[in-house]
Amino acid sequence: MTATTRRLGDAPAPETLDAAERMSVDELRALQLSRLQWTLRHAYDNVPHYRRSFDAAGVRPEDCRELADIAAFPMTTKADLRDNYPYGMFAVPQSEVRRIHASSGTTGRPTVVGYTAQDIEDWAGLIARSIRAAGGRPGQRVHNAYGYGLFTGGLGAHYGIEKLGATAIPISGGMTPRQVQLIMDFEPDVIMVTPSYLLTIIDEFERQGIDPRSSTLKVGIFGAEPWTEQMRLEIEERMDIHAVDIYGLSEVMGPGVSQECVETKDGLHVWEDHFLPEVVDPLDATPLPDGEEGELLFTSLTKQALPIIRYRTRDLTTLLPGTARPSMRRMAKITGRSDDMIILRGVNVFPTQIEEIVLRTPGLSPHFQLHLTTQGRLDALGVRVEARPDASPADRAAGAAALTKAVKDTVGVTVTCEVLDPDTLERSVGKLKRLYDERDR
Repeated sequence: MTATTRRLGDAPAPETLDAAERMSVDELRALQLSRLQWTLRHAYDNVPHYRRSFDAAGVRPEDCRELADIAAFPMTTKADLRDNYPYGMFAVPQSEVRRIHASSGTTGRPTVVGYTAQDIEDWAGLIARSIRAAGGRPGQRVHNAYGYGLFTGGLGAHYGIEKLGATAIPISGGMTPRQVQLIMDFEPDVIMVTPSYLLTIIDEFERQGIDPRSSTLKVGIFGAEPWTEQMRLEIEERMDIHAVDIYGLSEVMGPGVSQECVETKDGLHVWEDHFLPEVVDPLDATPLPDGEEGELLFTSLTKQALPIIRYRTRDLTTLLPGTARPSMRRMAKITGRSDDMIILRGVNVFPTQIEEIVLRTPGLSPHFQLHLTTQGRLDALGVRVEARPDASPADRAAGAAALTKAVKDTVGVTVTCEVLDPDTLERSVGKLKRLYDERDR
């Protein structure tokens, strides 16, 4: 299948936008300032951590007279949330908290986030807006394969689907053969899932002898992990759906902080009526102007239970002017995370750079892992990647050679490549783990 033979239909035209999406830039900035001033006061008065950090930085809420003044306020890190585990960052009494979510906590204590009834209503509205921007419509069926539970993806998407007026199919993750069965039986229009797990579902379609392009799906909304333009092409060609990006993280709200619009697919519009984005230098936290790549920060503007001030997401991106939603800035697709960056013999390497190369190399499938090891006194990087089912031994050898050459030519590092049989690597049903650090300590 090549790009010239795709059957992908025209992107759905946007329906009537909500009031915030129709604001002028001046109206939006005035709303942001008013909400920012409320948030700073709410955090300072009700969260001891923020009172201490503001006082230590010599700033008070009333010092924010324009949006640019946010740069004087201290940043919040994941460590701050962990240090105040479980409820120390909450700004409302426990009696007003209607839901709690948490991160996986695989690298330490989980980060805990809470929501008031209004927070949940706002979140549902932003997910509904996001699904509509992605091409979903009221009355359609949405196959929700994000994980339910403490992870924000499943329930966050679920309430937004219902808020939109669509029908939620709460399948969650796992049971991949059943995912295929229910897609064929229930005939959904939209799927919400991590992009890596959607590839696993596509593989299962083909394993069952079903053409993935024969399903009723029209739109896929993919988030929870970085993914590349090459992966978009892979998904759209193999399943004949529009593949669009959604962004969020539990500390800021969950999915629905920003959304790619299906009619442009040119980056994710930040819902700036609820979130103020910044980009800073990841090394010294110096604010960067729009158009320069750096680490993304977010300040919530309407959250009651857990206001967040200048949260360091560790995601690397660029802020750009709005297009499909002109008053709201776009963030470019995440190129990687500052804490996922591999420094290999002085060269900065991101897993997404390797993914781009894997996906455009004939004979190699999208399923791969990166393994950091120690060879002598130096670090070494190995790529373990599955062959495509129809790849011959010669195709595998050529693919391995092509990948190692492309990584050297474009990224500037030497890697080894091991091509494995199909279905060898463990499949992800949630957030994908690409990098395995096996270096001697």
